[in-house]
Amino acid sequence: MAGEKRDGRQDRWSKHNEQRRRQIIDAAIEAIEASEPAADVQVQQIASRAGLSRTVVYRHFEDRADLDRAVQQAILDGLWSELIPAITLDGTAPEIIQRVIGTYVRWARAHPALHLAADHDIDGGNDGPFQQGMEQLAGRISTIVGTAVVALGATPSEEEAEALDPLIYGLVGAVFGAVRRWLTRPGERLEAETLERLTAQSIWYVIDGHARGFGIELDPDMPLDTVLSEGILAG
Repeated sequence: MAGEKRDGRQDRWSKHNEQRRRQIIDAAIEAIEASEPAADVQVQQIASRAGLSRTVVYRHFEDRADLDRAVQQAILDGLWSELIPAITLDGTAPEIIQRVIGTYVRWARAHPALHLAADHDIDGGNDGPFQQGMEQLAGRISTIVGTAVVALGATPSEEEAEALDPLIYGLVGAVFGAVRRWLTRPGERLEAETLERLTAQSIWYVIDGHARGFGIELDPDMPLDTVLSEGILAG
């Protein structure tokens, strides 16, 4: 019984700590959104929004970098929750590209300060939440593209198949880089709709060009699931 009571207290304490961490992270996101993009949000601002003291904040995070990483992860979880569902085979290839990029650009336009905070290099390396998220996203797209290439009857060489992952990663990185530059470039900003359209066109041209290199001609007006099903039946 004593052990059960201790376990019960530990469970309640763990739940309390988890809720408190979430409270602090939510307060940090609110503080970032309320500030100018790239502004330095102080821990005291976060603590005040959470209704806590700085001391309590640091009880739940090792240091400022630990807090920033947790905030970045929460921001990116929100972005991925919108972006991942957009990556489906519904529509033509250009429509799918437009849908995914449009979802991302609209999120960035609505949350410019969060985008810059999530993209901020905390540890001076390449293994932060933003980088990890890009790798997961690129991996998901790479799997879809690889499946499509095979389904359409292409026979890429071992070298070409191996190059697929870095090429897709490069395309994903190019889109993120374009949006980052769009958000931070001084002066008059390009309309979001124009950025969506031109970026989507650029990605389509690259994909269409590589497809032709594999001997595949993608019909831009045919739904991609139809293209794939016909390719599988023809195979």
